[in-house]
Amino acid sequence: MFRRRESVPFSFVAESDRFRSNVTPPPAVRASVPELLGRSLIGLTVVAGLVGSLLLGLPALDSGQSASHGKQSEASQGR
Repeated sequence: MFRRRESVPFSFVAESDRFRSNVTPPPAVRASVPELLGRSLIGLTVVAGLVGSLLLGLPALDSGQSASHGKQSEASQGR
């Protein structure tokens, strides 16, 4: 299939490299102390939840072979 190209005046293409906007963006609003404390409290709560779930979840993921790994099974002792 062919593309339909619309004609663009060359002067418009040439001026697009030099175009600068005269509109300045508004200044960034700085966060106040209570907002910073609230954000850090939320961050600490999320991190504490992840660490707590990791600590509580690791024993459940253990296969239980580490306790009997040091002992030999009865079949291997009979030989």
